[in-house]
Amino acid sequence: GSAGGAEFPPGKAPAEFSTGVEPLRLFVYGTLLDPATLARRGGAGLTLVPACLAGWRRVGLRGSPYPTLRRGGRVPGAVMDVGAPALRRLTAYEGPRYRLTRVVVATPRGKIGAWTWIAAGATHRPWKG
Repeated sequence: GSAGGAEFPPGKAPAEFSTGVEPLRLFVYGTLLDPATLARRGGAGLTLVPACLAGWRRVGLRGSPYPTLRRGGRVPGAVMDVGAPALRRLTAYEGPRYRLTRVVVATPRGKIGAWTWIAAGATHRPWKG
């Protein structure tokens, strides 16, 4: 499902971020919240800022140990700004089932636009991590 904004095909990033000139703001809500996983998959120097996504809930992805999002509720997570090299690594980690989707998240400094990965195949089972 789309968040009502732009969506990109699996494994593809927005073209304006492929040059490495502009960082992309990502909202993460699952395994990438773990600092060791984030450093291993995205590289060093990525900083997480607490954020919350309203209107969605974190649930299990069918046939997988990983989470995705389904409409309704709120999702605690974090935002980070990533350049093209980190985005490529993180996109490879997320895999082909996930699509980058535009969302608006609440942070300690107010609401901001971000991108998050959402996969089709959401269950109704809450994802605990």
